Amino acid sequence: MLKKLSIRNYAIIHELEVVFQKGMVIITGETGAGKSILMGALGLALGERADSALVRDRAKKTIIEVECEVNDVERIRTILEELDIDPDTSIIIRRELNAAGKSRAFINDTPVSVQALQKMTGALVDLHQQFETMELASREFQRQLLDAWVGGLEAVEKYRMVYNELTQLRKEVATLQASMQKAQLEKEYWDFLLEELVSLNWQEGEAKQLNEELNTLTHAEQIRSGLGNMVTALEEGDQPVVGRLRSMVGQLQGLSNYHSRLSELSDRLQSAYIEIKDVAQELGTVLHELVVDERPIDAINERLSLAQRLAKKHGVSDLDELVRVREQVARDCRALESSEEQLQVLLNKESKTRAQANELAMAISKKRKAGIPKLEKAVGDLLKRVGMPNAVCAVELNAVELYAGGADAIAFLFDANKSGKFEQLSKVASGGELSRLMLILKSLVASSLSMPTLIFDEIDSGISGEAAKQVGRVMEELSASHQLIAITHQPQIAARADQHVFVFKTEQGGEILTGIRDLSKEERVEAIAKMMAGDAPSKAVRSSAEEMMRK
Repeated sequence: MLKKLSIRNYAIIHELEVVFQKGMVIITGETGAGKSILMGALGLALGERADSALVRDRAKKTIIEVECEVNDVERIRTILEELDIDPDTSIIIRRELNAAGKSRAFINDTPVSVQALQKMTGALVDLHQQFETMELASREFQRQLLDAWVGGLEAVEKYRMVYNELTQLRKEVATLQASMQKAQLEKEYWDFLLEELVSLNWQEGEAKQLNEELNTLTHAEQIRSGLGNMVTALEEGDQPVVGRLRSMVGQLQGLSNYHSRLSELSDRLQSAYIEIKDVAQELGTVLHELVVDERPIDAINERLSLAQRLAKKHGVSDLDELVRVREQVARDCRALESSEEQLQVLLNKESKTRAQANELAMAISKKRKAGIPKLEKAVGDLLKRVGMPNAVCAVELNAVELYAGGADAIAFLFDANKSGKFEQLSKVASGGELSRLMLILKSLVASSLSMPTLIFDEIDSGISGEAAKQVGRVMEELSASHQLIAITHQPQIAARADQHVFVFKTEQGGEILTGIRDLSKEERVEAIAKMMAGDAPSKAVRSSAEEMMRK
């Protein structure tokens, strides 16, 4: 529901604010007072193109603010989450424009793009103006109207879920088929890569092991010379260390009988002798096993070089990663073999889902076909009521490939003069006719189709008398469940308002400015009387206006 509209520094509006009530809100006023400007300002706030020529005081910004009350927060929650705005039951939309033409938009003080603003306001307000591209010309909106009329909205939503699943399956099939085609073209190359990696048979930790082995072999002579000197000094020289230690152990053991501390020292020297003798033996073993051979060095270097080349080829820096690369390439090669099975599973699932979607779509089509004659008759009856006795609206249904809305192409066609030649609405209907047709259709499905605040700009163009009375009645019926705001020149329509807003011109400081105010019951009688008879209505006309309001 639209709660409040505030306008500052726009065209001939200095500053004004209007608070809207529920139900049917009628806006009237003398010609040139600013009713269209009011709608233009509202359109700007809702995302229409900004025109800097409408900035009244060029030194200041134009600011237009709209406050909406949101009863169904869930309906716009997705939009708010996309914009990273916390959901609330009150939405404040602000549009700012400066003399240079720079425009900014805000939702609850969060800056947004004009596209985001339009998406949000489309869920809040339906601004229906003459001579613009009408929502009624939208095939999707026409589909929603028909489905709302036949009570098929839930069935369409159930179908849409199946159709979305079918769409996803089709994407998965296409992706897998493309992947298989690409893999088939690259199979020989991947087989070659796998053969290289398998032949190398690299193991985790092998790089460290090979480098240690290479280091040992490279310094083998240095190791041999050093170990030989040590073994000689310990066991084979003129005075080997092991032999001298053995002699010392014997001497100390003999002396330990004469001093209490020498026994402990003798044991320690005995342990040192055993340890050094063991070290000497192990050094000798290492020396004996050490073989200096250039061929193992070359083989190690060659293996490391091959591993490094493959690591560079596969874009890894750690040679141990070659193990993971080999496993991944092997999986990729195996995947090609299993893709045929996966594809067949997906194709079977797609076939079943398509059959389910077709079944649901056919049921929806059947329901639509059954409801079209009743809808055409209901629209025809209302067209006669609102002053278009020769107009005929027809609904055309043609079978098409499955899409999100079913298996039917739906087109609302119009013949304004019973010529038998039906055309698209936008081609044959005038602005006033389209407005009345939109009102009729929305009134027929208002209880089924979730709609925002409805705003009609001069819906009564070209009608008067009984036709205007009937338009007012239809608007009143629609306003029972939806807030409806309309600019009108017809007293028959204005008399049915729950709230009557009057737009007028006023002079301030030598300037003509637009003003706006709510009318009291007495002021409404006077305003409606003037709409009936001009600026000086008689007492009888005022009585007629009062009677019209009572009825």
